[in-house]
Amino acid sequence: MAKFTREDIIRFAEEENVRYLRLQFTDILGTIKNVEIPISQLKKALDNEMMFDGSSIEGFVRIEESDMKLYPDLDTWVIFPWTSDKGKVARLICDIYKPDGTPFDGDPRANLKRVLEEMRELGFSDFNLGPEPEFFLFKLDEKGEPTLELNDNGGYFDLAPTDLGENCRRDIVLELEDMGFEIEASHHEVAPGQHEIDFKYADAVTACDNIQTFKLVVKTIARKHNLHATFMPKPLYGVSGSGMHFNVSLFKGEKENAFFNPDGDMQLSDDARHFIAGVIKHARGFTAVCNPLVNSYKRLVPGYEAPVYIAWSGQNRSPLVRIPASRGLSTRVEVRSVDPSANPYMALATILQAGLDGIKNKLEVPEPVNENIYDMNREEREAVGIEDLPSTLYTAIKAMKNDAIIKEALGDHIYRQFINSKTIEWDMYRMQVSEWERDQYLKQY
Repeated sequence: MAKFTREDIIRFAEEENVRYLRLQFTDILGTIKNVEIPISQLKKALDNEMMFDGSSIEGFVRIEESDMKLYPDLDTWVIFPWTSDKGKVARLICDIYKPDGTPFDGDPRANLKRVLEEMRELGFSDFNLGPEPEFFLFKLDEKGEPTLELNDNGGYFDLAPTDLGENCRRDIVLELEDMGFEIEASHHEVAPGQHEIDFKYADAVTACDNIQTFKLVVKTIARKHNLHATFMPKPLYGVSGSGMHFNVSLFKGEKENAFFNPDGDMQLSDDARHFIAGVIKHARGFTAVCNPLVNSYKRLVPGYEAPVYIAWSGQNRSPLVRIPASRGLSTRVEVRSVDPSANPYMALATILQAGLDGIKNKLEVPEPVNENIYDMNREEREAVGIEDLPSTLYTAIKAMKNDAIIKEALGDHIYRQFINSKTIEWDMYRMQVSEWERDQYLKQY
């Protein structure tokens, strides 16, 4: 049931002195885009009559087919709390449509809705996501540019004065709560300058909307503290990188968690076990989407708590998939490889499609691995069938090309545009000469 009507939003805008409206959407690379309009154009926007040039957006369309329409999702109405000085700014998240009124197949948000429809055809009602995004805070220089100087030397769950980012993090939480977020936890993470804020799970589309809003708020409020917030997966050598664990659960009806069976092994249902099997089968295929940067693979290395090995467990945090202890309605599958640079709509679409493939084909889940995989050598891992995740963006793209289910999850347009963009990124990276190479080789050779 919709939260807001067209009339509600017109009334809110007038009562709250909203002067501008941002019509937001997300491109294939996960970047938030927006068309900002004066509030005088609100009714036109609510009538789905606002258009923009899709050829200027990464991975959208060619110039000869550029016209696109913005269809606002009225339930995403929110007023930015920090914009009240000269009239407030509100936003609506939009789906992208073609001029003929059909959904644009290059829109990641609309694509996720398509995969959710396939899920419902299988008899499930909802797919929920609880994300755990991490980020770093760096100081800005006198020109307002980010430096590599950390704001603190804190560690996991540290408090001020060691955690000097605490005030910034608290202000982020307060702004998020003003915008309707239900914050569950906020704390310093393992690495110096690293932080995590967890917010309540939601249905798939809303949760992905929330991730994008969260990133915008974190960056905006950090700058007010003369800090730069980055969701780059591994900005510093020698410390843990930033992840964004995805806690997912399937439902039948309103109150039946399809992953829970009180009489099942580990109290997991057959659907849960098949879903896990699908995730494990397609993990190499969806890695390029869930870890989309060259830099993502600097995080996916042994020794820094990030998952490197394709396995599952209910007891330890070294495998790709973990089953948290909660049961009943809270039974969920935690996919630990996702990092915060991922486009959340696309990452969730691939994970859901992988899990649904497991359910549809009743894939058998391997035995859980309850020992620390980091302590196992390659022979021991191979003996129990544990594969490695791709170690570079190049190998991840190769794995993606060999997985038809991932192509199905993204649709032909997004799949082709994503692979093309990431292949260019890899080629640019591999031709660069790094400072490390000059330090190692310039004098010696």
